[in-house]
Amino acid sequence: MEEDDMTYKVLSLFAGVGGIDLGFEQTGQFETILANEFDSNAAKTYALNFNNQILVEDIHNIDATELPDFDVLLSGFPCQAFSVAGYRKGFEDERGDLFFETLRIIKEKRPRVVFLENVKNLVTHDNGNTFKVIKEALTYHGYYIKYKVMNAKDYGDIPQNRERIYIVGFDNKEDYLNFSFPEAIERQTTLSDIIDFERKIDDYFYYTPEKHSYYPALAEGITSQETVYQWRRKYVRENKSGVVPTLTANMGTGGNNVPLVLGDHGIRKLTPRECFNAQGYPDTYQLPEDMALSHLYKQAGNSVVVPVIERIADQIAIALDGVQSGVVQLELFV
Repeated sequence: MEEDDMTYKVLSLFAGVGGIDLGFEQTGQFETILANEFDSNAAKTYALNFNNQILVEDIHNIDATELPDFDVLLSGFPCQAFSVAGYRKGFEDERGDLFFETLRIIKEKRPRVVFLENVKNLVTHDNGNTFKVIKEALTYHGYYIKYKVMNAKDYGDIPQNRERIYIVGFDNKEDYLNFSFPEAIERQTTLSDIIDFERKIDDYFYYTPEKHSYYPALAEGITSQETVYQWRRKYVRENKSGVVPTLTANMGTGGNNVPLVLGDHGIRKLTPRECFNAQGYPDTYQLPEDMALSHLYKQAGNSVVVPVIERIADQIAIALDGVQSGVVQLELFV
């Protein structure tokens, strides 16, 4: 960060709808100058909420030498290849190479900080070999790595059971030593803070005997406004921890991925806005009015819990502000 600048410059890869960017920018210490997102629908939602340029382009086609200089690289590279819900192929899956596309840009631009986010299964995938490759690749290129698996309900004051791994790499050892992940906090936010149980919403979201043959089973199993449910094809599953189950990209398509609640006007699925609420997005965050609901559900499910990101970004800013940039001798942390 230059002396006359007030913020650290950020490049955002696989930006989605900007959840990671938003978490960093909410600290007041970071500014995204350029983002990349291949999905045009996600990019449309992103553009509605951010003023910086967004490249709607396959990352393979980005020339790293033409990118502007920046201090921090953000990469929530697609996690399907490492997810329990996916094929568990890791780097053998063609999506696994997207980490190496991130690495290609890191090698060319040498940002001061690298921030990666992924599913917690990344740690154990292929008996730990996948994660080992990622760590060794980053340390080989001079980055000091810290990582932590964090659940949104414990670290973000958000009632969603969402575990993710966060990896922070520094090219300066003093920055690395000055950084620590935030500690768990007591959750104050409740389901009623993110879900409007009282309001009558569009009929589309409600389950009825006329539209759903399994409605009697829903009515028998969904009895409380103190929890969130899921229909598991033949039975109702109650999420007894009093939080929203992990949101998924395909939750808006039906089946067993739809979070259900008992509102004052009947049994219904969460709205896209409520799903964004469950990811910690502020009320000021805009959703395109002309976009299909399935796209909005996908965008929410693919996103991150913003308050968790903000707390980590705060700690990164503290680490960076504590020392001057400098060249350090390479050490490997495997």
